[in-house]
Amino acid sequence: MFEQLTQRMEFFSASLQLRAHRQQVIASNIANADTPGYVARDFRFREALEQVGGAGNGRVGAGAPTLAGQDARHLRTASSAGGVAERTRVDYTVQTQPSLDGNSVDMDQQRANFTDNAVRYESTLRFINGHVKTMLSAIQGQ
Repeated sequence: MFEQLTQRMEFFSASLQLRAHRQQVIASNIANADTPGYVARDFRFREALEQVGGAGNGRVGAGAPTLAGQDARHLRTASSAGGVAERTRVDYTVQTQPSLDGNSVDMDQQRANFTDNAVRYESTLRFINGHVKTMLSAIQGQ
């Protein structure tokens, strides 16, 4: 039972890390909106979550953490596994409005992506907070 609780927290943790990484990618696109020849980047969140967290078969936290480190009992964390940023494939976005300088950043689309990702990041934090409160109330027997 404890394993199910930790798997759910690992899933939320991977989701939160991916949301933070996506926010950085979108912010980079916005920052380079006036850079000639810059091609906007993004990644498919669902595919990245399946790759990092193992949520591909519909089960929360389906991918069991691998053991690594100095001791066989140590769990491998995101930082020891190369981090989310290194394991996420960032693709170029399709240009919706051609520009003379070759820049493919559509500011309206990037702002919408930024806002959507920020709302989803906040909701993931709320899920984590609610999950922790549920676990605490179960431990305290309330």
